[in-house]
Amino acid sequence: MTSVDKIRNRVIDKILSIKNKGFLIALDKLITSSSSESEIVELTEAQKAMLKMSEQDIKKGKLISQEAMDKRNLEWLDAM
Repeated sequence: MTSVDKIRNRVIDKILSIKNKGFLIALDKLITSSSSESEIVELTEAQKAMLKMSEQDIKKGKLISQEAMDKRNLEWLDAM
């Protein structure tokens, strides 16, 4: 049995032992929402424009490391 099958079977065993209806409803919603990940999301024109601007920044090398951004954010927060 593959590891995915083992995990699935463990999860099923645990679900079968749950008696709390509210918990099961919440779990059902979670599972249902995660299965809809393949839905196509329509972007607004503003979102599309922002993505195009980001792509242009990348092409022009206008990038900043996460570390530098964190430092900037801390400095900005300290200035407030």
